[in-house]
Amino acid sequence: MSDPDTQAAMTYPTESQYEGWKDDADEMDMSVSEWIQAMVEAGRKKFDAGVEPDETLQEVRKHRNDLKEELDHARDRIQDLENQLHHGEQQAIREFVRENPGATFDDITRYVVDTVPQRVNRHLDELEGDALYVDEDEYYPKEDG
Repeated sequence: MSDPDTQAAMTYPTESQYEGWKDDADEMDMSVSEWIQAMVEAGRKKFDAGVEPDETLQEVRKHRNDLKEELDHARDRIQDLENQLHHGEQQAIREFVRENPGATFDDITRYVVDTVPQRVNRHLDELEGDALYVDEDEYYPKEDG
Protein backbone atom coordinates (compact mmCIF):
# COMPACT_ATOMS: atom_id res chain seq x y z
CA MET A 1 0.00 0.00 0.00
CA SER A 2 1.38 3.28 -0.96
CA ASP A 3 0.81 6.72 0.46
CA PRO A 4 -0.19 9.25 -2.19
CA ASP A 5 2.40 11.70 -0.79
CA THR A 6 5.31 9.27 -1.29
CA GLN A 7 7.29 8.18 -4.29
CA ALA A 8 8.87 4.79 -4.77
CA ALA A 9 12.65 4.68 -5.20
CA MET A 10 14.67 1.66 -6.10
CA THR A 11 18.14 0.51 -5.21
CA TYR A 12 19.98 -2.73 -5.96
CA PRO A 13 22.34 -3.54 -3.11
CA THR A 14 24.40 -6.70 -3.07
CA GLU A 15 23.06 -9.53 -0.95
CA SER A 16 25.60 -8.84 1.81
CA GLN A 17 24.80 -5.11 1.76
CA TYR A 18 21.09 -5.82 2.05
CA GLU A 19 21.66 -8.24 4.95
CA GLY A 20 23.73 -5.56 6.73
CA TRP A 21 21.00 -2.96 6.12
CA LYS A 22 18.36 -5.38 7.35
CA ASP A 23 20.35 -6.12 10.54
CA ASP A 24 20.84 -2.39 11.17
CA ALA A 25 17.13 -1.70 10.55
CA ASP A 26 16.16 -4.49 12.96
CA GLU A 27 18.44 -3.05 15.64
CA MET A 28 16.70 0.32 15.22
CA ASP A 29 13.22 -1.28 15.14
CA MET A 30 12.62 0.01 11.59
CA SER A 31 11.65 -1.51 8.30
CA VAL A 32 14.39 -1.69 5.69
CA SER A 33 12.59 1.02 3.68
CA GLU A 34 12.43 3.33 6.72
CA TRP A 35 16.08 2.65 7.47
CA ILE A 36 17.15 3.39 3.86
CA GLN A 37 15.15 6.63 3.90
CA ALA A 38 16.68 7.69 7.26
CA MET A 39 20.23 6.86 6.12
CA VAL A 40 19.80 8.75 2.82
CA GLU A 41 18.52 11.82 4.67
CA ALA A 42 21.33 11.57 7.20
CA GLY A 43 23.82 11.44 4.34
CA ARG A 44 22.26 14.51 2.73
CA LYS A 45 22.66 16.67 5.82
CA LYS A 46 25.13 19.48 5.39
CA PHE A 47 27.73 19.23 8.11
CA ASP A 48 31.32 20.27 8.48
CA ALA A 49 33.50 17.22 9.01
CA GLY A 50 36.43 19.42 10.03
CA VAL A 51 37.52 19.66 13.63
CA GLU A 52 38.22 23.01 15.23
CA PRO A 53 41.46 22.97 17.21
CA ASP A 54 41.43 24.11 20.83
CA GLU A 55 44.08 26.71 20.05
CA THR A 56 45.01 28.55 16.90
CA LEU A 57 48.46 28.10 15.44
CA GLN A 58 49.29 31.62 16.57
CA GLU A 59 48.27 30.79 20.18
CA VAL A 60 50.36 27.61 20.12
CA ARG A 61 53.38 29.56 18.84
CA LYS A 62 52.95 32.19 21.56
CA HIS A 63 52.66 29.48 24.21
CA ARG A 64 55.80 27.77 22.84
CA ASN A 65 57.70 31.07 22.82
CA ASP A 66 56.61 31.83 26.40
CA LEU A 67 57.81 28.40 27.53
CA LYS A 68 61.09 28.81 25.65
CA GLU A 69 61.63 32.19 27.30
CA GLU A 70 60.90 30.61 30.70
CA LEU A 71 63.37 27.79 29.96
CA ASP A 72 66.06 30.23 28.84
CA HIS A 73 65.54 32.26 32.02
CA ALA A 74 65.85 29.10 34.16
CA ARG A 75 69.03 28.08 32.33
CA ASP A 76 70.51 31.55 32.84
CA ARG A 77 69.65 31.40 36.55
CA ILE A 78 71.29 27.98 36.89
CA GLN A 79 74.40 29.27 35.12
CA ASP A 80 74.50 32.30 37.45
CA LEU A 81 74.24 30.07 40.51
CA GLU A 82 76.96 27.75 39.24
CA ASN A 83 79.17 30.75 38.53
CA GLN A 84 78.56 32.06 42.06
CA LEU A 85 79.55 28.70 43.47
CA HIS A 86 82.74 28.46 41.41
CA HIS A 87 83.61 32.12 41.86
CA GLY A 88 83.13 31.71 45.61
CA GLU A 89 85.70 28.93 45.60
CA GLN A 90 88.00 30.96 43.38
CA GLN A 91 87.46 34.02 45.57
CA ALA A 92 88.68 32.03 48.59
CA ILE A 93 91.91 31.18 46.73
CA ARG A 94 92.36 34.80 45.55
CA GLU A 95 91.96 36.05 49.14
CA PHE A 96 94.48 33.49 50.42
CA VAL A 97 97.04 34.55 47.79
CA ARG A 98 96.34 38.24 48.54
CA GLU A 99 96.98 37.56 52.24
CA ASN A 100 99.98 35.34 51.43
CA PRO A 101 101.83 36.86 48.46
CA GLY A 102 104.26 34.41 46.90
CA ALA A 103 102.25 31.38 48.06
CA THR A 104 103.26 28.20 46.26
CA PHE A 105 100.98 25.64 44.67
CA ASP A 106 101.52 23.42 47.71
CA ASP A 107 100.58 26.32 50.04
CA ILE A 108 97.36 26.94 48.11
CA THR A 109 96.53 23.22 47.98
CA ARG A 110 97.13 22.89 51.74
CA TYR A 111 94.87 25.93 52.37
CA VAL A 112 92.10 24.49 50.17
CA VAL A 113 92.37 21.08 51.87
CA ASP A 114 92.46 22.63 55.37
CA THR A 115 89.40 24.80 54.71
CA VAL A 116 87.30 22.13 52.98
CA PRO A 117 85.20 21.36 56.10
CA GLN A 118 84.28 25.03 56.50
CA ARG A 119 83.30 25.36 52.82
CA VAL A 120 81.45 22.03 52.84
CA ASN A 121 79.44 23.17 55.88
CA ARG A 122 78.40 26.32 54.00
CA HIS A 123 77.29 24.27 50.98
CA LEU A 124 75.46 21.72 53.12
CA ASP A 125 73.63 24.51 54.96
CA GLU A 126 72.43 25.82 51.61
CA LEU A 127 71.37 22.34 50.37
CA GLU A 128 69.61 21.14 53.53
CA GLY A 129 65.87 21.27 53.12
CA ASP A 130 65.94 21.89 49.37
CA ALA A 131 67.95 19.00 47.99
CA LEU A 132 69.12 17.06 51.06
CA TYR A 133 67.74 16.00 54.41
CA VAL A 134 69.65 14.86 57.48
CA ASP A 135 68.78 11.91 59.67
CA GLU A 136 71.10 11.34 62.64
CA ASP A 137 74.10 13.01 60.94
CA GLU A 138 73.51 11.07 57.71
CA TYR A 139 72.59 12.90 54.51
CA TYR A 140 70.01 11.67 52.01
CA PRO A 141 68.67 13.11 48.77
CA LYS A 142 65.33 14.80 49.24
CA GLU A 143 62.71 13.18 47.02
CA ASP A 144 60.59 15.45 44.84
CA GLY A 145 56.92 15.60 45.77
